[in-house]
Amino acid sequence: MTLSQKQYAILSLPVIVGALGYFVDIYDLLLFSIIRVKSLQSLGLSPTEIKDYGALIISIQMIGMLLGGIIWGIMGDKKGRLSVLFGSIILYSLANIANGMVQTTNQYIIMRFIAGFGLAGELGAGITLVSELLPKQKRGIATSVMAGIGLTGAVAAYFISKEFEWRTCYYIGGILGFMLLIMRVNVFESGMFHKVKEMKVQRGNFFMLFNNAKRFKKYILSILIGLPNWYVVGILVTFSKEFGTEFKLSAPVDPSIAVMTTYTGVSIGGILIGFISQWLQSRKKALLLFLIINFIGGIIYFQQNGGTAMHMYLICSLLGFSTGFWSILVTIGAEQFGTNLRATAATTIPNMVRGSLPLVTLLFYTLQNKFSYVQSGMITGLIIAVITFIAALMIEETFHKDLNFLEV
Repeated sequence: MTLSQKQYAILSLPVIVGALGYFVDIYDLLLFSIIRVKSLQSLGLSPTEIKDYGALIISIQMIGMLLGGIIWGIMGDKKGRLSVLFGSIILYSLANIANGMVQTTNQYIIMRFIAGFGLAGELGAGITLVSELLPKQKRGIATSVMAGIGLTGAVAAYFISKEFEWRTCYYIGGILGFMLLIMRVNVFESGMFHKVKEMKVQRGNFFMLFNNAKRFKKYILSILIGLPNWYVVGILVTFSKEFGTEFKLSAPVDPSIAVMTTYTGVSIGGILIGFISQWLQSRKKALLLFLIINFIGGIIYFQQNGGTAMHMYLICSLLGFSTGFWSILVTIGAEQFGTNLRATAATTIPNMVRGSLPLVTLLFYTLQNKFSYVQSGMITGLIIAVITFIAALMIEETFHKDLNFLEV
């Protein structure tokens, strides 16, 4: 098979390696949510401290991803998509090995920030590379397959956490990262990037996303559409144990199982939405369909009252399935912007969404001054749902868009 033929295959090497890269990315990203309780218990924290420090650590991790997304995105357009994939994986692999060595909560916070910074480069650079290598007729399915397979990293993290001590789980994440680094050696750079590199045009100028009204609108809408994903994962799933107590479920909820069932759903939804988008010939229609399912799932979540932990896990899997729109969102983020700004946009958009989690968490905790724990979660979700639906209705359709263009 020639190089050009490989470029046009849905399951070509860049797609397969991209999927494995996102697998390791999600494994490391969600590992803290899975082992949050037992890792913080081993550091001597009380149940109340576990809840409070857990929220702080995951928020700090997401801030690291927000800042990392900007830096890696700029590098992706200035130095190349592959340079980001190599650099980010080295950083987060080392950081995760260091996570297994922490002895205090302050060390834990610092290491999760560094890991988050490193993890920020993986998805956006991978999606950008795959989007540019495949023709428009295939790139939606390819990126969905890549994201869908990658999201099973959370499922792997759950099962590994059941077999190994929490520190070992971090070591395994680091080792997986370095194994992936070896595979990346055989992946080739985007031809579109090589062409733009020879042109006298601004590349990776982050501020170009803000100095033009049309670009700024596309950028902000893309970020707002992603909010339900990390509301579901960062609030409803991560703190499913605490919500389960408030719902008076018959048995305690295991957050690690909640994360595992959620991401099983996310993986299935992430792959399926690519085929639905292909069938509808529209990214936007598929996106709106999954947002409706997400809203319904949220209603069901807050209707729990005296049920079982299994009910919680099933509802988490439904919510996860609905947030499978994440794979379409990151594809839309790559498709809306020119080659000289594509990596910057595609890398910062998902990380701006992740970085918004501290604001979502702040809203959730602020509402608790006037409302109950459950009511605060409901109101937070409703606000996010309204914002997201409006943004999704306003976003540009990109299904048939040719990506060989520049931002000026």
